[in-house]
Amino acid sequence: MKNSATGTPLFRQRSMALATLAAVLLLAGCASESSVMGSGATVTASDKTRMTDSGFLSDYARLKPAPGGEGAECWRDPKLDARKYDKVLISRIVVSLVPPRDKSEPQTIDPSDLKTLTDYFHDSLVKALKPQMQVVDQAGPGVLVMRIALTDLVPTKVSDSLAGTLIPYGFVVEAGSGAATGRPAGSTPYMGETGMEMQFRDGGSGVILGECRDTEIGRKYAADVDGSTVGAAQTWASGYLNSFQAWSYAKNAFDKWSLLVAKRLGELRGVRQ
Repeated sequence: MKNSATGTPLFRQRSMALATLAAVLLLAGCASESSVMGSGATVTASDKTRMTDSGFLSDYARLKPAPGGEGAECWRDPKLDARKYDKVLISRIVVSLVPPRDKSEPQTIDPSDLKTLTDYFHDSLVKALKPQMQVVDQAGPGVLVMRIALTDLVPTKVSDSLAGTLIPYGFVVEAGSGAATGRPAGSTPYMGETGMEMQFRDGGSGVILGECRDTEIGRKYAADVDGSTVGAAQTWASGYLNSFQAWSYAKNAFDKWSLLVAKRLGELRGVRQ
């Protein structure tokens, strides 16, 4: 006997969603876990309209788009000789959240989530910096002190992402919604975002050597236009899978910043990466 339920629009929508997820998971199975979940290089994108001014940094007016900074704004002392520093101290990461932009949805974050996120960012920085610099727990001569504040944390609305998946061809509208609303291409209004402000000081004198800030937006439909076909597929799969987890884009942003910091310090110190 034929089941009439299989002919309903809801059934067809759910079937389409399952088929889409199955395709993504198949792509994921062809790659390593790290490449599937992403390093943050293309799964998040910088949004200059959401840069924060929390008061954590000393002078926001002198921040400018950094060459090779993927959208981050930075300043550094022109007299800086980075070769003087062979050790780094990553200070305890603090959180200074801006008021929510949408007053109708006050932002609350579970304290355990905050600890998980700050621990993750710290560990990501240690992993990225350790190959070129000794990570220490005390300031002093030859030590570069990194001070970091998370200034904007918005989780992905997973329920909205699931709802969008159930709409036939909904991804076509979603994929173009970011650019249409002034957000990064491939993002949607319910994607998470993460703001960061970072300061570098001399471990002996306390003099400020450099400052940076950035806000990254999650991209559900991330594209790797410069990569291979397989790489592009893995990037797309990573962005899509992360849209169903509240804080995955924040972790991608942390990994992205960690790699950028390590790369830039390596260049300034003349160390091959």
